[in-house]
Amino acid sequence: MLVLVGTCMVIGDGILTPAISVLSASGGIKVDHPHMSNGVVVLVAVVILVGLFSLQHYGTDRVGWLFAPIVLLWFLLIGGIGMLNIWKYDSSVLKAFSPVYIYRYFRRGGRDGWTSLGGIMLSITGTEALFADLAHFPVSAIQIAFTVVVFPCLLLAYSGQAAYLMNHQDHVVDAFYRSIPDSIYWPVFIVATAAAIVASQATISATFSIIKQALALGCFPRVKVVHTSKKFLGQIYIPDINWILMILCIAVTAGFKNQSQIGNAYGTAVVIVMLATTLLMTLIMILVWRCHWILVLIFTALSLVVECTYFSAVLFKVDQGGWVPLVIAAAFLVIMYVWHYGTVKRYEFEMHSKVSMAWILGLGPSLGLVRVPGIGLVYTELASGVPHIFSHFITNLPAIHSVVVFVCVKYLPVYTVPEEERFLVKRIGPKNFHMFRCVARYGYKDLHKKDENFEKKLFDSLFLFVRLEAMMEGCSDSDEYSLYGQQTLQSTDGLLNNNGNSTSSNQDLTMSSVDSIVPVKSPLHVNSTVMSSSQMSSHTETDELEFLNSCRDAGVVHILGNTVVRASRGSKFYKKIAIDYIYAFLRKICRENSVIFNVPHESLLNVGQIFYV
Repeated sequence: MLVLVGTCMVIGDGILTPAISVLSASGGIKVDHPHMSNGVVVLVAVVILVGLFSLQHYGTDRVGWLFAPIVLLWFLLIGGIGMLNIWKYDSSVLKAFSPVYIYRYFRRGGRDGWTSLGGIMLSITGTEALFADLAHFPVSAIQIAFTVVVFPCLLLAYSGQAAYLMNHQDHVVDAFYRSIPDSIYWPVFIVATAAAIVASQATISATFSIIKQALALGCFPRVKVVHTSKKFLGQIYIPDINWILMILCIAVTAGFKNQSQIGNAYGTAVVIVMLATTLLMTLIMILVWRCHWILVLIFTALSLVVECTYFSAVLFKVDQGGWVPLVIAAAFLVIMYVWHYGTVKRYEFEMHSKVSMAWILGLGPSLGLVRVPGIGLVYTELASGVPHIFSHFITNLPAIHSVVVFVCVKYLPVYTVPEEERFLVKRIGPKNFHMFRCVARYGYKDLHKKDENFEKKLFDSLFLFVRLEAMMEGCSDSDEYSLYGQQTLQSTDGLLNNNGNSTSSNQDLTMSSVDSIVPVKSPLHVNSTVMSSSQMSSHTETDELEFLNSCRDAGVVHILGNTVVRASRGSKFYKKIAIDYIYAFLRKICRENSVIFNVPHESLLNVGQIFYV
């Protein structure tokens, strides 16, 4: 729940950041044209937002090289302007670096001084996403950039505005733009607008990224994910989320009466993200890094003192716009939690109701059915066992293809799965059953739809398994083997070629029995007994490969299971609403399995069943 809350707040951050950044930049027009109405400023901001979201499908690959120079120029400009204002107006503001003034400020301001922290919070927003780009930059790069450029430039900028306000207290609303010298006003305005767009792009991209990872872990409804760059795997575009973000951004921009309300909403989202991050970081330090408890205590105490202080101040702003991220996060939290709950229940049902191997063996080689020519690819979420949907299918339609392959596509919690380790092939039952399992594994950044030749790669792995199994006969007592793809391309080609020259590789192959995966030597390393056994089985191997090829030529049918989840009659009303309405609606509007698995429509067969929770 804590992770989901943090994730939903990051999504809220992705809505509020473009709104406040673009609106702040557009506000510079009004400073130069004081008679301009707020409506025109909002209209300009909305036009920029529409343009920004409309260009998302092109990705940032082509213009990404501009981002760093724009942001660097922006920081140098605000730092330089800050230095100029300190020198020009009042250098005594530098006394503010003394901690004594913090105490004096709170003593003098009382509750008003405390609640003002909700506005001061905006000066450190962005730090919650500081390390979001660790996938693209090393830690040292971010540390150096923040320490050498970002932090000092921000201190100079805010100190410069403070010096300016000492002499122009009536300009407090537009202090930044009014403190800019007239000679460079419009160049700074242009850079400020460009920097606002870059900042907005960063949070939009972060929102796409975190939703992609939530999707991979079954915590978000299935949506279309488009990779916009061939070089950088992290650059993605999610059309559905993009337009939802745009609508919500425009609603926030146009709906609030003033910018301070958006600032309150933004501050609330940021401080909750910080709190969630700190609490999760504590768990990481204890469970993953195994840090000493004293170090964990010091980190947690120092972080929570600062963040809880800001959080307590932000609570006073809830009725002044701070409720917006809470509502947005609550909506996404309901969606994500209900989807995850329904998905887990569906998976548990399939796990507990899967068909036993004894039942399959009891049917005999023909499975008690008519075996028709062709190959049936049965898609399932189970990585082991025979899914209940299969028994449901053959009970109602007593015919099945000559070869049955249970295909399981799994997204693993790793960055990427190498191509040569993509498929895990296993035989189910005796050879004359002609039943196999193939697990296709993908990481966070892998895109299943990129595999245009998915079916071809699957069959290549299947044929490779049959050849390897024939060579390994006599090495294991198990009738069930697995191929854990760690062969080089050369060894794979050697095993797949038609002339059977499969003993030309010195590569160590990895085989797996039902219970464990153990490394075994390549054919050149095994003893003569095994080689003899392999030669004796070559005839059987050739027959099976010919049989598989003939079945493939006869046609391939993709069989998808569609388990409909319903709330049982005795369920509480909120569970019925969650399952029968919210989850059912999400299942209806999200992408079909056939689209995700890239299944051709003309060879698709859907098999449905109802499950009550």
